[in-house]
Amino acid sequence: MKIIEIRAMRGPNYWSIWRHKLIVMKLDIGGYEERPTDKIDGFSERLEKMFPSMYEHRCSENCLGGFFSRVKEGTWIGHVIEHIALEIQTLAGMDTGFGRTRSTGERGVYHVVFSYMEEKVGIFAARSAVKIAQALVDGHPYNLEEDIQTMREIREEERLGPSTGSIVQEAMNRGIPYIRLNRHSLVMLGYGVNQKRIQATVCSSTSNIAVDLACDKEETKSMLEAASIPIPKGIITSIEEDVEGAVKKLGFPLVIKPVNGNHGRGATINIKTLEQAIEGFQVAKKISRTVIIEKFVTGFDYRLLVINYKLVAAAKRTPAAVTGDGKLTIGELVEKVNSDPRRGYGHEKELTSIKIDEMTLNILRDNGLTIDSILGKDEVLHLKATANLSTGGTATDVTDMVHPYNVFMAERIARIIGLDICGIDIMAPDLTNPINENGGAVLEVNAGPGFRMHIAPTEGLPRNVAEPVIDMLYPPGSPVKIPIIAVTGTNGKTTTTRLVAHIMKTVGYKVGFTTTDGIYIQNRMMEQGDCTGPVSAEFVLKDPTVDFAVLECARGGILRAGLGFHNCDIGIVTNVAEDHLGLKDIHTLEDLARVKAVVPESVLPEGYAILNADDDLVYAMARGLDCKVAYFSMDENNPRIKKHCRNGGIAAVVEDGYISICKGTWKIRIEKVVNIPLTFSGKAIFMIQNILPAVLSGFLSNVKTEDIRLALETFIPSPTQTPGRMNLFQFKKFQVMVDYAHNTAGFQALAKFLEKTDAKPKVGIIAGVGDRRDEDIVSLGTLAAQMFDEIIIRQDKNLRNRTGDEIIRLIVKGIETENAAIPYKIIPSEAEAIQYAIKHAKKGSFITICSDVVPDALNAIMKYKEEDAEFEMLIEDIPNQHGTIPSLGK
Repeated sequence: MKIIEIRAMRGPNYWSIWRHKLIVMKLDIGGYEERPTDKIDGFSERLEKMFPSMYEHRCSENCLGGFFSRVKEGTWIGHVIEHIALEIQTLAGMDTGFGRTRSTGERGVYHVVFSYMEEKVGIFAARSAVKIAQALVDGHPYNLEEDIQTMREIREEERLGPSTGSIVQEAMNRGIPYIRLNRHSLVMLGYGVNQKRIQATVCSSTSNIAVDLACDKEETKSMLEAASIPIPKGIITSIEEDVEGAVKKLGFPLVIKPVNGNHGRGATINIKTLEQAIEGFQVAKKISRTVIIEKFVTGFDYRLLVINYKLVAAAKRTPAAVTGDGKLTIGELVEKVNSDPRRGYGHEKELTSIKIDEMTLNILRDNGLTIDSILGKDEVLHLKATANLSTGGTATDVTDMVHPYNVFMAERIARIIGLDICGIDIMAPDLTNPINENGGAVLEVNAGPGFRMHIAPTEGLPRNVAEPVIDMLYPPGSPVKIPIIAVTGTNGKTTTTRLVAHIMKTVGYKVGFTTTDGIYIQNRMMEQGDCTGPVSAEFVLKDPTVDFAVLECARGGILRAGLGFHNCDIGIVTNVAEDHLGLKDIHTLEDLARVKAVVPESVLPEGYAILNADDDLVYAMARGLDCKVAYFSMDENNPRIKKHCRNGGIAAVVEDGYISICKGTWKIRIEKVVNIPLTFSGKAIFMIQNILPAVLSGFLSNVKTEDIRLALETFIPSPTQTPGRMNLFQFKKFQVMVDYAHNTAGFQALAKFLEKTDAKPKVGIIAGVGDRRDEDIVSLGTLAAQMFDEIIIRQDKNLRNRTGDEIIRLIVKGIETENAAIPYKIIPSEAEAIQYAIKHAKKGSFITICSDVVPDALNAIMKYKEEDAEFEMLIEDIPNQHGTIPSLGK
């Protein structure tokens, strides 16, 4: 077996619109195509022995044990690998559950598709599943637990923590999108200008001054004391010699902690000897330059959580502990506690397994114990100095027991420090009475408090503390997204995208858009290159200045990783034509249409899919959509349009020489075709197919018709607004046009334009694209022989796994098959080909350059254009001048 490729989907994709997190592994099972599982001796038994929990896998049988039945009856090894990849993730604490295995059309080669929670874990699971399957086939032993533990460790390193994760989940439940901004806990909620950011439980609304105050224990104590909040007596020092004086002044027991510590780091509690105090001071000094030595307040450890200055939860925390039975050793008691199914590695479950670490060994030593000591019956031993859940502690929800005074005090503390999300640590006998009456005290005020103890307490009622965070960031009625228009299709995507962006810019939006030539923010290019994938889409959506996004979505990005957004408001499909067939296992037009259909399928229910009613494959995409549909057509009498409008639908058509919107039986004329610069006075008929959906998207976005008309009139085809899309240059004796046409449909559209162009000879500079089928490259040569009087064959900069000679041979084959008499010349360098064509251009000729690196071609042509032009200003040319202007001379 051989893994050919592993891809991770991160958004709506070819395999699923709803399941965004999928691993797609292309797997060659080799000779096992001839050996299904019932032909492999002992395979079924070994599988069931290694994975007894797979009995839960129902598979297509839809009953418990269904998958095991399929294995006994005989199924292919790729199907088994899919189930193994899912099961090992479940065993590592990530229950995902979706999978499918499909043939690529190539014998023995399959796509094994399964869901993941953490991308790196999913990729590891794919590789591991193949190795496990091979071991099961061969009957060799396999260390499964080692792989599962590795997956747990990867998960803990990569995942969002429980606090951040709970906020993100609450946002998703409300339809608020998110983007993770780094591999830690920095997350963006919402899009564009409406974004908010969180990092753990610190929000973009959280005061930096308040965070600094909370991190400075000395300042916090000072402010709380000044506000008559009960706090423990203590001193702050950075000198070890002061410890003995503090002990004499305060008396035992003590607690020593760093001034700038958090989450219990560097803290030592219940200190009862000078030696323990000195050791605690040294531990705290590793965290902070200055140290707090204060009276240890006896009682229970409580955490009050205040969000948006309102108390939302309270928990009683207990350090990790074991209770003796007079028989088991401390080590055995820890194992017994860890066997609780609620405990797991890291944050995978509501409780964390207790780890015997240096802190635990120190506590044992101070108590004269070892891990082999046996505790007396019912004797309780705390194994940690702090009550953090991440070290094995437990939490009990006590929210409903908090006395009104303590609620008032907590909310007042949050205001005093200025923290909108605030964790307050209190030591007190209980919270049912005011702590200023029962001897309790406020120990700390924490910025970025953990939510885990509240969302998953060991005992008591779980509290959705993420809810008030989202309420605070996005009060009811607040916008969370920005409008998104996504554009896909085979040809015309970039021009349509640019025109839509221009329409929206005309009415005042700050538009971000992506195209095959770059990423643009408010018409300024931020990145150059083919930017039609999910990373480029996220670039726009992350920009805090953007309030409208127009995103070109190409086949490659959708297949590579899915869309870069969860949903869009409008999805446009221009057409589906032969291009890129044979790549990424997309072999037919129907396959290609299925890829393009991802865009309209991602449209929100209240949004619109804008589909080409003249294209059978695009029109068919309307079936099964959950959103509204609008159509466009070059033929106002298209029966599909007629039926749609009779039923009250909206469409854009060409009628009586106008671009018009049909709304039910009403027509709204936008502009005459010949008055729209993009149509070259009506000669570039194919451009209308780009204009119609752009106009329709503007209309559906509530842009006034007069503003749409203005945008159409001011969208001038040029190297600036439409680089590489019919850019026309007028030289003194000839014309040059640059276009990105690179497939059969693109050449056919150019041919119709050239038919209406009065020029001779017509010269074409063309090239084949290396990652196309042989017949596609030959077809370009055939069409070129029909379109041009003379041909120059160049070479693309990126040959895409072919040799230049091979591509040129196929082009020549197409030319000579169509017209053996047509003159052609081979000049591999595009720059040299352009130079040759311009230097040898005949009077009245029309040179068409089909370029793959548009900026380079445009720069070269502009250089020749400057050399061709002449500029001279005489003094008599100056309007309204009288007499001689000395500075100009005579």
